Amino acid sequence: MVVGFRLASSKGGDKQSGNGKERIGCFEENQQGREASPCASLALITSDSDWSSPEVGHVLKQHNVADLPLLATYLISEANLQKSSRWSNYISSLPRQPYSLLYWTRSELDRYLKASQIRLRAIERIADITGTFDDLRRRIFSKHPHLFPKEVFNLVTFRWSFGILLSRLIYLSSMDGKVALVPWADMLNHSCEVETYLNYDKSSQAVVFTTDRAYQSGEQVFISYGKKSNAELLLSYGFVPKEGTNLNDSVELPLSLKISDKCYKQKLKALKKHGLSASQCYPIQISGWPLELMAYAYLTVSPPSMSKQFEEMAAMASNESIIRKDLRYPEIEEKALQFILDNCESSISKYSKFLKESGSMDLDITSQELQNRGVFLKQLAVDLCISEQKILHRAQYILKRRLRDMRSGELRA
Repeated sequence: MVVGFRLASSKGGDKQSGNGKERIGCFEENQQGREASPCASLALITSDSDWSSPEVGHVLKQHNVADLPLLATYLISEANLQKSSRWSNYISSLPRQPYSLLYWTRSELDRYLKASQIRLRAIERIADITGTFDDLRRRIFSKHPHLFPKEVFNLVTFRWSFGILLSRLIYLSSMDGKVALVPWADMLNHSCEVETYLNYDKSSQAVVFTTDRAYQSGEQVFISYGKKSNAELLLSYGFVPKEGTNLNDSVELPLSLKISDKCYKQKLKALKKHGLSASQCYPIQISGWPLELMAYAYLTVSPPSMSKQFEEMAAMASNESIIRKDLRYPEIEEKALQFILDNCESSISKYSKFLKESGSMDLDITSQELQNRGVFLKQLAVDLCISEQKILHRAQYILKRRLRDMRSGELRA
């Protein structure tokens, strides 16, 4: 039995919630394990979709533009046509000012996310999108100004369309990995507590998902956007889950080789051979940290006498090692754990400083609109920092306990 869903309003859309944008989707009726079918395959927006302005699409495909920038340009083109586009109702429902990190200014990123590593990820992503736009402008837009007028196809609209894609594109594994916008189905909200996701069903030729519990009539239905950390959800979707609800949450811990190390060049060479650099970030979860992080720590604190092991440490740090998955060096384990602890505590202090300062931020802003935006973005940042600092505090506790036991001789024996 295939059960459809309706949107809470005639056109659907996003509504404001306490921690970001909330998409609205409700079931007419549902039973646990039933499939819901939001739309048929003809309603998908993919790189193969027909353009309302065929000449624009033809020029882009002549230049072999990749799927993502092609879809971004498609969305801008269709949005510009307004009612003339077959997607006018859907596009008009899309948020014009989303809160994903793509829409934060550089000063906002520096101000509110200076403690979190996601700030650098956001800056890199914005730079990548800007570079992609500049490439299209140079190769295509500037040579066909009658098809791509500057007032329509510019960096502002390109960042908007790319942001829509990164927050709403769905990976359809059963369609050979094709990515698509699925109008109206992408209004469904994410929940960390469900594992159901959208996919293409060949038999019904529709995008469907199977619920993992029973829903009441009119109750909001949730899907999963994937096993992402709170920072990743903020980066792409503009919200932070409620504290303690995301079991996939993690925090990036930055580690670096010491330039004063006598073996710095030798260690760096080993890292570069395996695609790593002198500075790396590794995810720490509330349940622990990956073996790769431990391997990087071993390499950082290892003395010259262990130079023959630099290669295998670097390989393990990059997850390329297939020989020793239980990499351990008892003679330097204490130093490696202390190195990780020092970096944890350094990060914790940055979070503490931001959280302490956050209360007095934005008091100098006189514009009511900017003040409201600042309050909202700051709250997102505070929620993120609290969740990330909590993970670091847990890691700090575990590391201190292990070091205490080692130094008392319990583990050394």
